[in-house]
Amino acid sequence: MGLEKLTPAAGSTRETKRLGRGQGSGQGKTAGKGHKGQRARKGYNEKRGFEGGQQPLQRRLPKVGFTSRVVKPYVINVDKITAIKELNEITVATIATVHKISSSVIKIKLIGAGAKDLASKIKDENVTVSGRA
Repeated sequence: MGLEKLTPAAGSTRETKRLGRGQGSGQGKTAGKGHKGQRARKGYNEKRGFEGGQQPLQRRLPKVGFTSRVVKPYVINVDKITAIKELNEITVATIATVHKISSSVIKIKLIGAGAKDLASKIKDENVTVSGRA
């Protein structure tokens, strides 16, 4: 097993640009920084997204990319929808038979004065009653 010379592939690297080495180099005097101004000074460090005082793009656009994983329950007032009181057992499926709800509804919360009386009829963990039963 011979030791090969480890060198980069031909054309994969470049010579470093030698700045400020006289007018003949093409990068003399201002060393490619132009004339004066904040960016020509030593120690200059531009903040990420800085656009010269203009409102940066990431601040102009609305926030995106967050959706809460907490499922908020669909709330039903049993005093207004009295058909729920007459059900023998209360589940999401049985409530859907007497009250029009979307198929995307996963949890239901029953509110109102008569809601606590229905706690014994509930047979589904996705249906809850307001307050303490």
